[in-house]
Formats: sequence, C-alpha cells, structure tokens
Amino acid sequence: MGGPKFVRFFSPVINALKELGGSGRPSEVRDVIALRLNIFEQDRTDLLDGGAPRFNNEIAWARFYLVKAGFVDSSRRGVWSLSDKGRAIESFSDDEALSLFKLVHSEFQSGRDADTAVSQPEETIGEAIAPNDTTVSDDSSYRRKLLEILFSLPPSGFERLCQRLLRESGFEQVAVLGRTGDGGIDGQGILQINPFVSFKVLFQCKRYTGTVSVSQVRDFRGAMMGRADKGIILTTGTFTSDAQKEAVRDGVPPIELVHGEKLLDMFESLELGLTPRTTYDIDLHFFQEFQS
Repeated sequence: MGGPKFVRFFSPVINALKELGGSGRPSEVRDVIALRLNIFEQDRTDLLDGGAPRFNNEIAWARFYLVKAGFVDSSRRGVWSLSDKGRAIESFSDDEALSLFKLVHSEFQSGRDADTAVSQPEETIGEAIAPNDTTVSDDSSYRRKLLEILFSLPPSGFERLCQRLLRESGFEQVAVLGRTGDGGIDGQGILQINPFVSFKVLFQCKRYTGTVSVSQVRDFRGAMMGRADKGIILTTGTFTSDAQKEAVRDGVPPIELVHGEKLLDMFESLELGLTPRTTYDIDLHFFQEFQS
C-alpha cells in the first residue's frame, strides 16, 4: 500500500465501529479488527521501544488520522465514534487510504514543528507513540515517560505503587505482604461494594516488558484458592489471549487483568503522579475554506 503500516487499518477501524453500532471503546475496536483480520497473538503483543504494543499503537494512529479527516469523532470518555461522514463511507481502497494519509500528514508538516510526533517523516511516524486523544502535539509522550518510570522502580517500589493505586481506586485495608514463596501473591485488600457486600481481593504485581502467560495466571489462581473472592494481576506488559481466557474461566474465582495500557489509563483517570493541564491545538480543517 505504501506509507506507514497503520494506513492499512483505516477501513478496519471504520468497519469495526460500524459492527459495534457506531461507537466502541478502543479495546473493543482492536478485538474486532484482530478477529476479522486473523491477527495472531504474537502480533498483538509485539512491543515498540517505548513499551506500547505495536498493534494497539497502529490502531490508535489510524483513528487519529481518521479523526483529523472527519470520519471519526473526537474521543469522549474513552469512547470512539463514527461521524456522519464515517457512517456514509463503505471502505477505502489502498490508493484512497494512502491519499488520505498524505493529505492529513501534509497539513501537520506545514503547520507544526518538526519535532512533534505527527510531523515525523512518513516512513517513521508509525514507530512513535500515537497521541492519546485528538491533539496533534506529542502530548502522549508523558505516557511513555510514565511507563519508563514504572520500569525503573525496584520490585518492592512497584508493589507499593500498586498498593497506592488500589487505595485510590476505592480499596480498603490494602497491604503489601512482602513474603516470598507465597505463590506470587504480593498483597491483599478489601473492596466494599455497599454496607452489606464486600470482597477480599489478592493481587500480584508484575513489572514486565513482555507478556504474562496462561500458566502464570493459573499459578496465581492456585495460590489464591480458598483465600479470596477475587484476584488482580497488574503488569506493565501484556497478557496472552489464553491468559485472558483463563482469567474469566467458568467455575473458578475470577481474576482481573490490568495490562500496561490500562495501568496508564488508571493513573490518568485518578490523576495520580500526573499534573493535568489544558492546551489547544489548531483545527487546520476549519481554516481550509478561507484559503481562497
């Protein structure tokens, strides 16, 4: 097709959103695309140098360009949705997709500084971390920096950080056990649903750059059997598809899987270790009609 690899996902993103009823969360869109295109697990867990899954990043870049071209609306509360223009189009041919990319990218090149992610040369832009929203500056670089900080923490520090994250998320009596030979259980806490219902939760922290396997999920469940109502595994990496299926297998205590991208989302939503700021970016499409 030519251009960055993510250009091939323009049509799949549109079609996935249509299949989901016109809108969907990023993980839902990615799952539909992976299923329809028969994308294998190893392709979904391949990581960029910045730590983000390459597949997820390419889907995010595709959506970013579709937003700028008016086919997808700006994200609201983490939900992607089709615009009227997006609903009307069937799909892009290879030439149309490449032309769309070149048109939008040329606007970035002419309107932004050369050091921003979106104004990189065409052949390298897909290797940068995609912006997390519709901004055209590399505001998402803080996610890469945050992930680097998490990787740099010692195991005990990462455990205490996860403890703080769970406390901020509403868990009570959260304690890091700090014991070895305990089946990988790093801590415990109580989730109070209402005055009458509460759950004891055991959690495990994995400061990984790779994937958590199904055997590791099984081992954790074996260690928590009879000791808690629910388990949580938090990792800076990803989970294999078999691990995800094992986590929700019928007849056994459920295990919540928090992968690296979701972990970063939690830091954002809680504004934990992050200082929010407001900024503006120029909508180049708005000014096009006044160019002549």
